[in-house]
Amino acid sequence: MRFEHLIEINSPKVAVQTVVSVFTREQLWRGLMARVQTPQRFPNGPESCDWQETAPGVFSRTLKFGQHAFKDEVHTVPQQSMQFTPEPHGETAPIRLTISIEEPQPHQMVLRFVYVAMGEQTAEEAYYNDYRHNAWLHNDRDMVRSLREWLDNGEFASNSH
Repeated sequence: MRFEHLIEINSPKVAVQTVVSVFTREQLWRGLMARVQTPQRFPNGPESCDWQETAPGVFSRTLKFGQHAFKDEVHTVPQQSMQFTPEPHGETAPIRLTISIEEPQPHQMVLRFVYVAMGEQTAEEAYYNDYRHNAWLHNDRDMVRSLREWLDNGEFASNSH
């Protein structure tokens, strides 16, 4: 199973830029790092997240959702991409997420989200893939909406993140 989508962050169209705040790559990266280090700030995020940087750009995390805890490892390439690799839990095939910053043309920046199953999916899991795809797309849009709110509120104005 592989699911991929793009979300435009900055548009080359001047009219859109006058309505929507424009991110620098550094500001966008800082927002994405918030998804690594403080995912509880985002809609549908965990209640808490414990993390440590185990090597430069590599984060080991424990995400807590009520009584459930999930572990993953995040590999980052600063201002380019991050890859979330969950530890297996139960009999469900883990899903790896890669988020990449791309600039297809001048003044345009997009995020590419790629979800890949790390093993064979059961027929039952495959049955739910359309629901998963829809949920991931909405979650990623909510994340970008949060980043835009933070940008508009001045959270990326200093080096506090």
